[in-house]
Amino acid sequence: MEQHRTPPPRNGTQRGRPPLPPQAKRGGSSGAAGGGSGAVARPAAQRSQAARPAARPAGVRRPGTPLAEAVRRLRRVVRARRMPEPRLTGLGGGLFCGTLMFLLGCLDRLLFGASPTVYGVLFLPVCLLTAIWVRKSDLAAPPVIVPIAFAVGLLPVADGSGGLSGRLMGLATALATQAGWLYGGTLVAGVIATVRKVRLMRRRADKRRPPAP
Repeated sequence: MEQHRTPPPRNGTQRGRPPLPPQAKRGGSSGAAGGGSGAVARPAAQRSQAARPAARPAGVRRPGTPLAEAVRRLRRVVRARRMPEPRLTGLGGGLFCGTLMFLLGCLDRLLFGASPTVYGVLFLPVCLLTAIWVRKSDLAAPPVIVPIAFAVGLLPVADGSGGLSGRLMGLATALATQAGWLYGGTLVAGVIATVRKVRLMRRRADKRRPPAP
């Protein structure tokens, strides 16, 4: 006789085993799906990290051209060796200008035979330095200091004989004949002092001006 076999159960259970609860089936299917998505997402993240360029350290700069590197090094050297700018008072500026012009007059007499032209040419840069190095509160001093220093420096340059009166006459003659250099140096000092004064006044006005809303 033929024996009829019983068909297997359709709910996914085997014979002799209890059926699984529906929560276990759903959890297993979601876990499998999550594992599959994680396995798929992980290579994508690795590919994005590989395509992204490596981050540059904070202290490392992009290498530039040799000219840019040379300019940068030169700026560093200049900043390291920069000397503080002298700031002279009115009296200090007068002593500086008068002493320097007297030394230049003596040098002119020794090397160039007391040439008034050489003395006048050397007088212009001294006026320039005096007007630049005087401090901000004494900007009215350079136009007064410069003519006095010019006269002091003319003592070794001016021709004079016959004692003190002859020396004074030679100095007066030198001042009259070299008035162009005297006026030019005084003009240079006055212009530079005026420009510095105007810039100082503008800065003070900008500081006092209220900020724009």
